[in-house]
Amino acid sequence: MVNGRNSRVLLTGATGFIGSAVHHSLIRAGLPAVRRLIRGDVPTGLAGPARAFRGDLTDPASLRGSCDDIDVIVHAASHVGADARRCREVNHLGTCHLLAEAARADVRHVIYISTAAVYGAGPHRGLTEGVRDPAPVSPTSASRAAAEAEVLARGGTVLRPHLVYGSGDRWVVPTLAALLGWLPGWIDGGRPRLSMIGVHDLARLVVALVVTPAPPGTVYHANHPDPVTVHAAGEALARHLGVRLPTGDVRAAALADLTLPPGLRRRHLDLISMDHWYDSDRVWAATGCRPGAAFPNDLARAAQWYPDLARAASPTPHPGADTCD
Repeated sequence: MVNGRNSRVLLTGATGFIGSAVHHSLIRAGLPAVRRLIRGDVPTGLAGPARAFRGDLTDPASLRGSCDDIDVIVHAASHVGADARRCREVNHLGTCHLLAEAARADVRHVIYISTAAVYGAGPHRGLTEGVRDPAPVSPTSASRAAAEAEVLARGGTVLRPHLVYGSGDRWVVPTLAALLGWLPGWIDGGRPRLSMIGVHDLARLVVALVVTPAPPGTVYHANHPDPVTVHAAGEALARHLGVRLPTGDVRAAALADLTLPPGLRRRHLDLISMDHWYDSDRVWAATGCRPGAAFPNDLARAAQWYPDLARAASPTPHPGADTCD
């Protein structure tokens, strides 16, 4: 296997939010060959035998040859939704199919981008890797936890980011804006803490792990090392996007009879009513990467991506979506 900056990479999910950022970072890092697994028609600009491979994770036969002459697989594809069968087909079984093809081609270095939502319901306060087993509560997270287990059993690396924001985000920042704009008051004074990471920083971590592989079977929390309070996140949203913030305080129980904004469910209130932060120091130390600015100061560079959330702070409906999927 070739390591370092001569690694040839297969990337799944290359047209998605996180996958597209990883793709751009791989290219900027000067990796000699990045092959993207594309389901359906190859988008304009991705054509060419060395750049795109048509295949579907749910169709093992279509993956034949996708891993040939590849050193590292970055698996960023996932299905997010309430359909348990579809989640299992894509996230769990699709990962099994990909790993089988990787084994056939003798590719041993696999990086899987998962989610901290596999831990299930909070609160989570400074959780470190290996302390708590996954306890997923949604079809998406259950299937991704199962995919994680397959990757780890084969010596791969798993990354668990929590809330990923930035260019391409259609859920995290719109959801926070919708929740805060709807709240009649701060829950617990806005003190609950959240782990967040800009998609650009997550992509940098992935590239670093491509160049310098982690020990086999490693799990990393992949977030900015400093969690942000809901109140600080809200102030950033107000400053950069004009989002209306709550005034005063309110008990979570007092919200039970109020109607949530479209696209949100009661469990999404967990985002702003209890801690969800995960100790992420290990991945930064292991990769030698320097984290960028935390969300309150980093949002400015992504602000142009988001619509005017002050007037229309409603997330794109995401059926059965986890808080960090």
